[in-house]
Amino acid sequence: MNELTKLTKAWCLIRKLDKGNPDKQALKVMEEAGELAGATVRGDDHQMKDAIGDIFVTLVVLCMQKGWNIEHCIDQAYQEIKARRGKMVDGVFVKEEDL
Repeated sequence: MNELTKLTKAWCLIRKLDKGNPDKQALKVMEEAGELAGATVRGDDHQMKDAIGDIFVTLVVLCMQKGWNIEHCIDQAYQEIKARRGKMVDGVFVKEEDL
């Protein structure tokens, strides 16, 4: 993943996407999430994979616009969830405090 992240960052810099508006970029993230939802409803695995990749790219761009490192964001999220407890309910993990 690190090599793909580096390539994505380079792609972003060449296109000067790091200078864009992070508020609008956050909307791009949500647009791609909507495409993932649509592909999921249709059961289209190819489009789901494409949407997941697009979400990652839009998140990398957003982090660059904010001056953040995406790896640090992922690590922060992992530190929060690594000891999380809960259980699967109807195929979805539910946090212990939400049960």
